[in-house]
Amino acid sequence: MISFEHVSITYPGATEPVLSDVNLQIPEGELVLVVGRTGSGKTTLLRAINGLVPHFTGGTLAGRILIDGRDTAVNPPRELADLVGVVQQDPMSGFVSDTVEEELAYGMECLGLAPDVMRRRVEETLDLLGLADLRNRPLLSLSAGQRQRVAIGSVLTSHPKVLVLDEPTSALDPGAAEDVLAALQRLVHDLNVTVVMAEHRLERVVQYADRIVIVPSDGAPVSNGTPSEMMGNSPIAPPVVELGRLAGWQPLPLTIRDARRAAGPLRELLTGRTAPLRVINGERDSTPLATTNHLTVLYGDVAALRNVSTTVTRGEIVALMGRNGAGKSTLLSTMVGLRATSSGLVRTNGKDPREIKAAELVHSVGLVPQDPGDLLEASSVASECRSSDHDASVEPGTTRALLALLAPEVLDGTHPRDLSEGQRLLLALAIVLAARPPLLLLDEPTRGLDYPTKTRLVKILRELAANGHGIVLATHDVELVAEVATRVIVLAEGEIVADGPTNSVVLASPMFAPQVAKILAPQNWLTVAEVRAGMAVG
Repeated sequence: MISFEHVSITYPGATEPVLSDVNLQIPEGELVLVVGRTGSGKTTLLRAINGLVPHFTGGTLAGRILIDGRDTAVNPPRELADLVGVVQQDPMSGFVSDTVEEELAYGMECLGLAPDVMRRRVEETLDLLGLADLRNRPLLSLSAGQRQRVAIGSVLTSHPKVLVLDEPTSALDPGAAEDVLAALQRLVHDLNVTVVMAEHRLERVVQYADRIVIVPSDGAPVSNGTPSEMMGNSPIAPPVVELGRLAGWQPLPLTIRDARRAAGPLRELLTGRTAPLRVINGERDSTPLATTNHLTVLYGDVAALRNVSTTVTRGEIVALMGRNGAGKSTLLSTMVGLRATSSGLVRTNGKDPREIKAAELVHSVGLVPQDPGDLLEASSVASECRSSDHDASVEPGTTRALLALLAPEVLDGTHPRDLSEGQRLLLALAIVLAARPPLLLLDEPTRGLDYPTKTRLVKILRELAANGHGIVLATHDVELVAEVATRVIVLAEGEIVADGPTNSVVLASPMFAPQVAKILAPQNWLTVAEVRAGMAVG
């Protein structure tokens, strides 16, 4: 179905190809997972499948790519639209309609399908992806996760033979992600659709894959094989595989079920040993950095937040969790003054954030939004860093030094729009951190980040908390929460339904528990690092 024959792709102005001599054969009816470091070329490989590279992006394509016998070099994306459906990292960039139902129908209209066929497929897709309640909602009113599901649905209605997805679950809560992945698996098994997806959250998707393609970032050849073959030696692996390596399990488990079957001796070894308390050893005091008291925020007649009361102090790393649309992003926006309260109050550093002048606000609270592009407006990375230093009134080079810690591979001359989603997020984070705000708000901070980059982010967040910063993360990444959070708040329909130490909250929730916790339950271990430390005791 998909054939890459000695393919190399070089972008304009680049001295080296982003992909070099790729040889890859993907048969019909497989679910293929593309894995690699942030910026390694995964998105380029995906875009080459439907001809966006090089017809839209420019650059040079050497070699040949065949999709069901069609050569992408002579068939631009519009001539492959009936064959290949694509869902980009940023769903909003691909929307052309105003409402959910209209967006689901648009692709079929372009293909000239009969109205009765369109109606039936829209209804099927609404049910398949859990969108029925949103059918008449404006796209601009949806949460990031809801938009992602609509983007997937708008492609599925056209019944493509090949479905290409770039980070399809990155903005979804665990339950919604499972629903989408189950739907994709049904397409593969029941309709023989070939699905190719890039995804950093391997803990969610590796068990669904028939094949894994690894795109290295060091110029080495692209490799592929079964999940068992590729995970055996891959430097990028989900916690279930890392735990299997630590415990010496053979074969390495890829699913929670398989790992639990092998975990009996490990649970016995760890019996009586205690996971370390999740406390940042640093500057903490009772002075709140942010406080909400009976906070309610309305969008029209819809309550995004209802009667929310909480406090964030120095040295805390608080994770906001909950389903898509639960109110997490709204709470962050309210803390930074982007949303007006309907009732109750919010205080940031003792003041109403909407009354703090911009020059003072940037040194009081910093928000990295879901879409990091909202903070980026210059034509190069270097220009963004210089503007950030000026706006934050800090020494020249401050922002660039922070970016070097977060993403050393990003070059000064690169246009921000040419960065991967993860690299743009890290650039936005560096810009916010330059002002050293005591309160840091991060909305889905690991979207588009690979495991090694996420490890660097965890280290930086811990250091910030140890130095007295308060950090609030709105995230669906349960593994990040397990690694770094000292406290978890769970929101549902705008209300707080749980608020407490990380261990007590996530261990009580099948939805938000990390892989290690599920494998070793009823014991209270959350991460592979904790288990490694526990095994060393005694």
